[in-house]
Amino acid sequence: MIDKKEIVIAGGGQMGLRTAQLLNDRGHKVTLIERDHGRCRYINNEYIGTVIEGDASRPNILRQTDPDRCDVLAAMTGDTATNLGICMAAAEMTDVTVVMRVSDPEATEEYSDLVDGIVYPEEPGARAVINELVGDGVRSVESVGGNLEILEVKITPNAPAAGRTLRNTSLPRGSLIIAHANGDRVSTADTTLEPGDRYLVAVEAAVNDEVMNLLRG
Repeated sequence: MIDKKEIVIAGGGQMGLRTAQLLNDRGHKVTLIERDHGRCRYINNEYIGTVIEGDASRPNILRQTDPDRCDVLAAMTGDTATNLGICMAAAEMTDVTVVMRVSDPEATEEYSDLVDGIVYPEEPGARAVINELVGDGVRSVESVGGNLEILEVKITPNAPAAGRTLRNTSLPRGSLIIAHANGDRVSTADTTLEPGDRYLVAVEAAVNDEVMNLLRG
Protein backbone atom coordinates (compact mmCIF):
# COMPACT_ATOMS: atom_id res chain seq x y z
CA MET A 1 0.00 0.00 0.00
CA ILE A 2 1.24 3.51 -0.80
CA ASP A 3 2.35 5.37 2.31
CA LYS A 4 0.13 8.43 2.41
CA LYS A 5 1.40 11.06 4.83
CA GLU A 6 -0.18 13.96 6.68
CA ILE A 7 2.08 16.95 6.07
CA VAL A 8 1.93 20.47 7.46
CA ILE A 9 3.58 23.26 5.50
CA ALA A 10 4.23 26.53 7.31
CA GLY A 11 4.46 29.35 4.78
CA GLY A 12 2.23 29.73 1.76
CA GLY A 13 4.59 31.66 -0.50
CA GLN A 14 5.50 30.48 -3.97
CA MET A 15 7.72 27.64 -2.76
CA GLY A 16 5.37 26.52 0.00
CA LEU A 17 2.36 26.50 -2.30
CA ARG A 18 4.14 24.63 -5.09
CA THR A 19 5.37 22.03 -2.59
CA ALA A 20 1.80 21.61 -1.31
CA GLN A 21 0.49 21.18 -4.85
CA LEU A 22 3.00 18.45 -5.65
CA LEU A 23 2.24 16.64 -2.40
CA ASN A 24 -1.47 16.83 -3.09
CA ASP A 25 -0.91 15.42 -6.59
CA ARG A 26 0.73 12.41 -4.98
CA GLY A 27 -2.24 11.84 -2.71
CA HIS A 28 -0.78 13.11 0.56
CA LYS A 29 -2.96 15.08 2.98
CA VAL A 30 -1.71 18.67 3.19
CA THR A 31 -2.38 21.41 5.72
CA LEU A 32 -0.89 24.81 4.88
CA ILE A 33 -0.42 27.67 7.35
CA GLU A 34 -0.22 31.22 6.00
CA ARG A 35 -0.59 34.49 7.89
CA ASP A 36 -1.52 36.77 4.97
CA HIS A 37 -5.30 36.93 4.50
CA GLY A 38 -5.20 37.65 0.77
CA ARG A 39 -2.73 34.84 0.18
CA CYS A 40 -4.94 32.45 2.14
CA ARG A 41 -7.88 33.27 -0.11
CA TYR A 42 -5.75 32.59 -3.17
CA ILE A 43 -4.50 29.26 -1.78
CA ASN A 44 -8.04 28.19 -0.87
CA ASN A 45 -9.00 28.62 -4.52
CA GLU A 46 -6.28 26.13 -5.47
CA TYR A 47 -8.08 23.33 -3.56
CA ILE A 48 -4.93 21.60 -2.34
CA GLY A 49 -5.97 20.90 1.25
CA THR A 50 -6.71 22.60 4.54
CA VAL A 51 -5.59 26.22 4.90
CA ILE A 52 -5.10 27.79 8.32
CA GLU A 53 -4.74 31.54 8.51
CA GLY A 54 -2.25 32.61 11.16
CA ASP A 55 1.37 32.87 12.24
CA ALA A 56 2.86 29.38 12.34
CA SER A 57 5.47 30.46 14.89
CA ARG A 58 2.67 30.81 17.47
CA PRO A 59 1.96 27.54 19.33
CA ASN A 60 -1.81 28.07 19.36
CA ILE A 61 -1.79 28.22 15.55
CA LEU A 62 0.36 25.10 15.25
CA ARG A 63 -2.01 23.21 17.53
CA GLN A 64 -4.83 23.81 15.07
CA THR A 65 -3.07 21.40 12.68
CA ASP A 66 -3.62 18.52 15.16
CA PRO A 67 0.14 17.84 15.37
CA ASP A 68 -0.29 14.41 17.00
CA ARG A 69 -1.65 13.16 13.65
CA CYS A 70 1.02 14.87 11.57
CA ASP A 71 3.86 12.87 9.99
CA VAL A 72 6.01 15.75 8.75
CA LEU A 73 6.11 19.50 9.33
CA ALA A 74 7.96 21.64 6.81
CA ALA A 75 8.77 25.22 7.79
CA MET A 76 8.93 26.96 4.41
CA THR A 77 8.78 30.68 5.18
CA GLY A 78 11.44 32.95 3.72
CA ASP A 79 13.09 33.55 7.11
CA THR A 80 15.52 30.95 8.49
CA ALA A 81 15.14 31.98 12.14
CA THR A 82 11.35 31.81 11.90
CA ASN A 83 11.56 28.36 10.33
CA LEU A 84 13.81 27.09 13.10
CA GLY A 85 11.40 28.42 15.74
CA ILE A 86 8.46 26.71 14.06
CA CYS A 87 10.32 23.41 13.92
CA MET A 88 11.37 23.63 17.56
CA ALA A 89 7.81 24.40 18.67
CA ALA A 90 6.38 21.50 16.67
CA ALA A 91 8.98 19.07 18.00
CA GLU A 92 8.11 20.09 21.56
CA MET A 93 4.43 19.34 20.95
CA THR A 94 4.75 15.86 19.49
CA ASP A 95 7.07 13.33 17.87
CA VAL A 96 7.03 14.66 14.33
CA THR A 97 9.63 14.85 11.58
CA VAL A 98 10.59 18.51 11.12
CA VAL A 99 12.19 19.97 7.99
CA MET A 100 13.24 23.59 7.63
CA ARG A 101 14.04 25.83 4.70
CA VAL A 102 17.23 27.89 4.90
CA SER A 103 18.13 30.94 2.88
CA ASP A 104 21.88 30.29 2.94
CA PRO A 105 23.26 26.91 1.77
CA GLU A 106 26.20 27.31 4.17
CA ALA A 107 23.72 27.18 7.07
CA THR A 108 22.81 23.55 6.47
CA GLU A 109 25.62 22.21 8.64
CA GLU A 110 24.89 24.76 11.37
CA TYR A 111 21.29 23.57 11.81
CA SER A 112 21.63 19.91 10.87
CA ASP A 113 21.73 18.71 14.49
CA LEU A 114 18.57 20.60 15.41
CA VAL A 115 16.11 19.34 12.78
CA ASP A 116 15.49 16.18 10.76
CA GLY A 117 16.01 17.71 7.36
CA ILE A 118 17.14 20.94 5.71
CA VAL A 119 16.25 22.23 2.27
CA TYR A 120 17.72 25.06 0.26
CA PRO A 121 15.18 25.13 -2.58
CA GLU A 122 16.08 28.35 -4.35
CA GLU A 123 18.05 26.52 -7.02
CA PRO A 124 16.52 23.02 -7.42
CA GLY A 125 12.94 24.07 -6.70
CA ALA A 126 9.97 22.44 -5.01
CA ARG A 127 10.78 18.93 -6.23
CA ALA A 128 13.91 18.87 -4.10
CA VAL A 129 11.72 19.73 -1.12
CA ILE A 130 9.36 16.85 -1.91
CA ASN A 131 12.27 14.42 -2.04
CA GLU A 132 13.32 15.57 1.44
CA LEU A 133 9.81 15.39 2.92
CA VAL A 134 8.56 12.09 1.57
CA GLY A 135 10.90 9.12 1.79
CA ASP A 136 8.61 6.64 0.06
CA GLY A 137 10.73 5.18 -2.73
CA VAL A 138 9.61 7.87 -5.17
CA ARG A 139 11.76 10.84 -6.20
CA SER A 140 10.81 13.73 -8.42
CA VAL A 141 13.42 14.13 -11.15
CA GLU A 142 12.03 16.74 -13.51
CA SER A 143 8.92 18.55 -14.67
CA VAL A 144 8.50 18.30 -18.41
CA GLY A 145 5.71 20.85 -18.54
CA GLY A 146 2.05 21.15 -17.65
CA ASN A 147 0.97 18.13 -15.61
CA LEU A 148 3.73 15.79 -16.82
CA GLU A 149 6.44 14.79 -14.37
CA ILE A 150 9.43 12.45 -14.46
CA LEU A 151 9.69 10.28 -11.34
CA GLU A 152 12.27 7.79 -10.13
CA VAL A 153 10.25 4.91 -8.68
CA LYS A 154 11.51 1.94 -6.71
CA ILE A 155 9.52 -1.25 -7.40
CA THR A 156 8.34 -2.92 -4.19
CA PRO A 157 8.23 -6.74 -3.89
CA ASN A 158 4.45 -6.78 -3.33
CA ALA A 159 3.61 -4.42 -6.22
CA PRO A 160 1.23 -5.84 -8.87
CA ALA A 161 3.84 -5.14 -11.57
CA ALA A 162 6.81 -6.60 -9.69
CA GLY A 163 8.57 -9.32 -11.68
CA ARG A 164 6.47 -8.73 -14.79
CA THR A 165 7.62 -7.52 -18.19
CA LEU A 166 6.28 -4.28 -19.59
CA ARG A 167 4.61 -6.34 -22.30
CA ASN A 168 2.46 -7.92 -19.60
CA THR A 169 1.93 -4.77 -17.54
CA SER A 170 -1.10 -2.61 -18.22
CA LEU A 171 0.14 0.91 -17.60
CA PRO A 172 -2.64 3.52 -17.58
CA ARG A 173 -2.90 5.96 -20.45
CA GLY A 174 -0.83 9.01 -19.53
CA SER A 175 2.18 7.09 -18.20
CA LEU A 176 5.37 5.57 -19.61
CA ILE A 177 8.30 3.70 -18.08
CA ILE A 178 11.27 5.29 -19.80
CA ALA A 179 14.40 3.56 -18.53
CA HIS A 180 16.20 1.83 -15.72
CA ALA A 181 17.29 4.55 -13.29
CA ASN A 182 20.96 3.60 -13.51
CA GLY A 183 20.85 4.91 -17.06
CA ASP A 184 22.28 1.87 -18.79
CA ARG A 185 19.27 0.93 -20.90
CA VAL A 186 16.02 2.24 -22.32
CA SER A 187 12.93 0.25 -21.40
CA THR A 188 11.38 -2.07 -24.00
CA ALA A 189 8.43 -4.45 -24.04
CA ASP A 190 10.77 -7.17 -22.72
CA THR A 191 11.97 -5.10 -19.74
CA THR A 192 11.24 -6.89 -16.48
CA LEU A 193 10.30 -4.70 -13.52
CA GLU A 194 12.59 -6.20 -10.91
CA PRO A 195 11.65 -5.69 -7.24
CA GLY A 196 14.08 -3.30 -5.56
CA ASP A 197 15.18 -1.71 -8.83
CA ARG A 198 14.43 1.91 -9.71
CA TYR A 199 12.93 3.11 -12.99
CA LEU A 200 12.34 6.50 -14.57
CA VAL A 201 8.61 6.95 -15.13
CA ALA A 202 6.82 9.73 -17.01
CA VAL A 203 3.39 10.26 -15.47
CA GLU A 204 0.54 12.72 -15.80
CA ALA A 205 -0.89 13.98 -12.51
CA ALA A 206 -4.33 12.50 -13.23
CA VAL A 207 -3.00 8.93 -13.21
CA ASN A 208 -0.31 9.29 -10.54
CA ASP A 209 -2.15 7.23 -7.92
CA GLU A 210 -2.95 4.48 -10.41
CA VAL A 211 0.68 4.23 -11.49
CA MET A 212 1.95 4.22 -7.89
CA ASN A 213 -0.49 1.45 -6.96
CA LEU A 214 0.79 -0.61 -9.87
CA LEU A 215 4.49 -0.05 -9.17
CA ARG A 216 4.51 0.40 -5.39
CA GLY A 217 1.52 -1.64 -4.23
